[in-house]
Amino acid sequence: MPPEEFMPDRLPTAPLPAATPPQPARAGRLRRTALACACFGAVMLAGCAQPWQQVQPGEDQSTLITRLGPPRETYDLPNGSRRLMWPTQPMGETTTAADVDASGKVLSVRQVLQPNEFYRAEIGKWTRDDVLVNFGRPVETSYFPLMKREVWTYRYLEDNVWYLMFNFLFDDHGVLQSTQKSPDPLHDPDRRSAF
Repeated sequence: MPPEEFMPDRLPTAPLPAATPPQPARAGRLRRTALACACFGAVMLAGCAQPWQQVQPGEDQSTLITRLGPPRETYDLPNGSRRLMWPTQPMGETTTAADVDASGKVLSVRQVLQPNEFYRAEIGKWTRDDVLVNFGRPVETSYFPLMKREVWTYRYLEDNVWYLMFNFLFDDHGVLQSTQKSPDPLHDPDRRSAF
């Protein structure tokens, strides 16, 4: 018997199976499962919120202190308001700062040890006092006599991934001359012996 020739125009055809419409019970189950997953995700995200994120501008300062405890640092601001701070330094990477007006109402609450806050510092204009009021006490200070620079260092977490140190370098008059960031040796296994 001779072999059959392949003829593309004569491919076997079979009727396609009819698509089964979604069953109402199955579609309902799928919707309930999706809703349950969405609710679970929302609850998990709410559980990740920091206590300071639950304080809204306009609330009384006592609400803030009830949630965060008494502030560890307090600074008077030029506009008559005060800045309250809750640092986690020397080992932590966050400082919560709340601005409160003269009547005790919260104006703003935020985490200040982060790049967008650091980059507000104005070279040649800011002084030690400006850095202190904006970021609180540094984790360490040092002096480099050959450079004639005093360095204030803050630990922080960049992009929720990189453990870094942010450094403010002041001249002998206390004016900010430069900034820099470097890896945090506390979280670098190759450099832990430095501290």
